[in-house]
Amino acid sequence: MTRIASHRGGTLEFGDSTPRGFAATSRMKLEEVEFDVHPTSDGGIVVHHDATLDATTDMTGEIARMTLDQVRTATIRYSAGGHPLTLEELCSMYADSHVNFRCEIKPGADGMPYKGFASRVVTMLQSRSMLERTTFSSFLLRSMDDLGTATVRPSLWLVSPPVLRQLGQDGVIELCTVHGIREIGVHIDTADAALKASFLDAGVEFGCWAAHTTTQIEKALKLDAKVFTTDRPSLAISVREAFLAGGER
Repeated sequence: MTRIASHRGGTLEFGDSTPRGFAATSRMKLEEVEFDVHPTSDGGIVVHHDATLDATTDMTGEIARMTLDQVRTATIRYSAGGHPLTLEELCSMYADSHVNFRCEIKPGADGMPYKGFASRVVTMLQSRSMLERTTFSSFLLRSMDDLGTATVRPSLWLVSPPVLRQLGQDGVIELCTVHGIREIGVHIDTADAALKASFLDAGVEFGCWAAHTTTQIEKALKLDAKVFTTDRPSLAISVREAFLAGGER
């Protein structure tokens, strides 16, 4: 069965990376919660999409240049007063949940990986008994390499439409071979059966991201993708239940 991952805790339903969205996702009939992490200047690990607070909170500033206490004073828009969570807090929230982690290692504001950050995230997850329930992801090959050094847990390369267009499927497959990547995720609008088959033939598992509409979700299900991320987890659950009930798989 194609797995559902609630993207940033269900952005279009609950706001971007909000405590209430992550709490709601922990109780849903889906398999994974997707989230992003950044370091603070004093060693904290914050669950937030962007490298800065500018776009989705009432504050501005680069997370890596702020202390954890400073970041925690930000209020996320459309979040009923919620503040950015730490990775430790997210681990506590999901300790007794059936929903597993899909953790994206984000770059800094300069687009480059944070030095030594992947191993710090792995260590934190291990200390909270969540590492064995975590799949990692990144758009950056350097971060994929860092993850490969830090853990044997599954990691997937998120291949953006421009990268797929510029390299072509053969070029992406070649990089997967060179970097030891066993799974990729592509934007749902670039996915099709032929592309999926080419990666499976190369021994690379195939998933999708950004499936937010009924049409996009149905496409991911019909492709029998391993997993897809969605900003509308409640819709995705409903569409999958109807799809499975219809016997199309």
